[in-house]
Amino acid sequence: MEVSKIKSTSPSYGMLMLISCGAAFGCYFSSNMQLPVVPLYAKSLGINTAQIGFFYSVFFLIAGFLSLPLGIVSDRLGRKLLASLGVLVLSCTSFMLYFSNTFIQFLWIYLFIGIGVAAFGPTMMSFVADISPASHLGRSYGWYTTAIYCGMSLGPATGGFVAQATGFHPVFLLSGTLLFLNFWIVIFFLPRTRLGLKTQSKKPKTTTLFGQLLKNRPLMGCWLVTLGGCFGLGMFITFIPLHAHNQGLNVGQIGLVFFSQGLTNALSRIPLGYLSDKVADRKILVVFGIIGFIIAMAGFGVSRTQGHFMVFAIALGISMALAFTSVGALIAETVDSKSRGLAMGGYNTCIYFGMMLSSVLMGSIIQIIGFDYGFYLTAAVNIPSIVIFYLFMRNFPPIKKEPVR
Repeated sequence: MEVSKIKSTSPSYGMLMLISCGAAFGCYFSSNMQLPVVPLYAKSLGINTAQIGFFYSVFFLIAGFLSLPLGIVSDRLGRKLLASLGVLVLSCTSFMLYFSNTFIQFLWIYLFIGIGVAAFGPTMMSFVADISPASHLGRSYGWYTTAIYCGMSLGPATGGFVAQATGFHPVFLLSGTLLFLNFWIVIFFLPRTRLGLKTQSKKPKTTTLFGQLLKNRPLMGCWLVTLGGCFGLGMFITFIPLHAHNQGLNVGQIGLVFFSQGLTNALSRIPLGYLSDKVADRKILVVFGIIGFIIAMAGFGVSRTQGHFMVFAIALGISMALAFTSVGALIAETVDSKSRGLAMGGYNTCIYFGMMLSSVLMGSIIQIIGFDYGFYLTAAVNIPSIVIFYLFMRNFPPIKKEPVR
């Protein structure tokens, strides 16, 4: 992580990044063990595709709705409190899944999963921005999101293999136990700090900040392209297990599809984060990334074998890494520190609202047009979002990045 070089800029940067990445990896690895398992487990209980899409949409709705206000809370009360509570809630929901066997029970559990994710996600993203010098935002989000996507790739693969070997229920017990351990890691190692506000004598009014952000066209462009991209991500997370299963893939093979996407996404983010710090204008990377994302989404529509699914999952991972590493850095550049929690909360709101819209709409649409055309439609949704993003960002002046010594 070039700690020796970075220490001259901020002595605590390297250690704080290590803590942030460790906490993120633990949370996302443990919680994402359930991804390839829950849709198939729910299906085995007689819950239909539309209902599966609906309880996922409740999760995305709650996570999206609460991300922005909880981002504000993290600005006011500190990052550690929100992050630790988020992990604890996620641990409890994993144990609750062990006992669930009806649609209503899944619905309530996924509501609380949304609360846990909304408390953890924006808080940790704001913490990373707090500790990062302006010249290191790209690589900071490269390292941090690498930790997230390593967890998101290894978690589903592990969950798929555990389910294949022992059944569905042990996955939920293992997930809950690991999340509970991660809760104590956050408690003991994450600093109790509000770095983004430490130099402020008076806290700005939330309504004033929110009004200013709504007039910030570059930020709105970042939020919009995130919304479109995560509509596609929601399609992948919710319906790839069912689509791939219809093509003859077993739960272990489906776990490998998630693994290939997540691992490629993770490993790409470090070099692409450094690239984002080097290029003159980050928005170009976002445009090319979303174009690749559109191609990968359409590719899932024509996928018929494990090889097909893995090729387009890899393409999806690289495209997401290219686009969203730069989007995170751009958001930090478009606002000042007093608005960072709110801006990152809005970013996470777009992530989960995008996935929610995909789950709630596409479950019913797929029952009419099928999985193939569902993925084609998802690809098409991203075309206007990238055009509007480019127009909103067109006159945004890139921040002058000082060379790293």
